[in-house]
Amino acid sequence: MSAGTAPRRAATEPRPRKGRGLTIAGVVLLVLGLGALAWSSYDLFWNPLVDPQVASAQAADLRQQWEAEPEASESAGPVEPARPLPGDAVALLRIPTFGDAFEQPVLAGTDQPTLKKGLGWYDGTAAPGEVGNFAVAGHRGATGPFAPIMDLGAGDQVVVETRDAVYTYELTNNPAEMTVKDTDTWVIQPVPGQPEVRPTEALITLTTCQDLFRSPDRTIAFGKLVDTRSK
Repeated sequence: MSAGTAPRRAATEPRPRKGRGLTIAGVVLLVLGLGALAWSSYDLFWNPLVDPQVASAQAADLRQQWEAEPEASESAGPVEPARPLPGDAVALLRIPTFGDAFEQPVLAGTDQPTLKKGLGWYDGTAAPGEVGNFAVAGHRGATGPFAPIMDLGAGDQVVVETRDAVYTYELTNNPAEMTVKDTDTWVIQPVPGQPEVRPTEALITLTTCQDLFRSPDRTIAFGKLVDTRSK
C-alpha cells in the first residue's frame, strides 16, 4: 500500500440475530403462560362444574315426585322399588358442616353428564340406608359440591333423604388424610378393602378429586349409619 492511498474500511459484519430470537421465544412463552393461566382461572372459578340451577331443579323435582307418589298400602305388602335409570335422582344429600343451604341431588350413575347435575351414585353399590356401602361421587374444584370436603373430619354428619326415610351417617375418617388413585376401586366395595367380607352394617363413601383441578388422585370420606328416621 502506498503512502497516499487511504486504508480500506473493514466490511461491516451483520448483527447477530440470537438476541432477537430469544426475545420472540420469550414473548411466545409469556403469551402461552398467560393463556394457560386465564384458562385455568376460568375453569377453576367461573366455569361451574355443577350448574346450581340444574341441581336445584333436580332437587325440587324429586320432592314433587315424592309428594305425588301414593304411599304403599300395608295390606298390599312391600313394593319393590323400580331400578332408577341413569341420571335419575334417587335421594337428597346434606352435610350440615357445609351450611344450612347445602343440599344436593344424588343421581344414578357417575358419568360426566350426571355429575354436571349433582352428585352421582356408583352403580352396583348399596342404596341409602341399606347394609353395604352407599358410594357417592362429586366434583370438587373451587365451586363444586364437594369443594369444602377438606374441612370435614371424623364425627361430621352426612344426611341422606329418600322418599321414605332420612338416614344420618357419621364420618369415621378425616378426608384430608385419605388420598387414593382413581383406579383404587376398593374404596367403594361393600366393606372397603375387604372384598371377602360380607357387610353387616350400612356404610357411606364420598369420593372427589384430591386437587382443585382435575387429577387422577381422589380424596375419600368414609362413614357409617348412626340414625334412621322414617318419614
